[in-house]
Amino acid sequence: MTLHTWLLYLVAATGLSLTPGPNSLLVLTHGALHGHRKTLFTVAGGAIGFVALIALSMLGIGALLQASAHALIVLKFVGGAYLIWLGIQLWRAPPIQLRADAATQDTRGATMFRQGLLTAVSNPKALLFYGAFLPQFIDPARDLAPQLVIMAVVFVTIEVIVEYLLALLAHRIRPLLERAGRNFNRVCGGMFAAMGVALPMTR
Repeated sequence: MTLHTWLLYLVAATGLSLTPGPNSLLVLTHGALHGHRKTLFTVAGGAIGFVALIALSMLGIGALLQASAHALIVLKFVGGAYLIWLGIQLWRAPPIQLRADAATQDTRGATMFRQGLLTAVSNPKALLFYGAFLPQFIDPARDLAPQLVIMAVVFVTIEVIVEYLLALLAHRIRPLLERAGRNFNRVCGGMFAAMGVALPMTR
């Protein structure tokens, strides 16, 4: 992976980590209820779940590229179309609603860790998303395994940092997201759609 590609990936991964999703909402809720230190259990569980999903996506991508030399081109455009579809869905999504249900009120670290892990791995859309997003940055002329490992480490590291910051600022961010949630969704949805159009064209 070249420096230019890595920097582009870093920016894209950071932006995606800021978009609303099940784990970020769980972290916000736990941060507001239990504080940022306790919510590290939730963040850690989510991070392990993301590693598992990225690993599964990597195995599928690697198998596909071994089967066909032209698979990466197809994968880029199919992935781009999927990102555009996700952007449209996010644009049309209702404002974020955070609530403290009985499950999120359990303050045991093991329970919070399990909730973060299960929230990550139980979302089949995440597996499809990684399969659509990661190939956009693969250089077929270079060894595949190191590229995928770098992307996995960078993505999970950024996700952990962003989620911890969300937990740290939960009391301030929570009312803001509830008040301006629809506009936030539209900004994030527009970003997804823009990446879906632009990334398959990059070289």
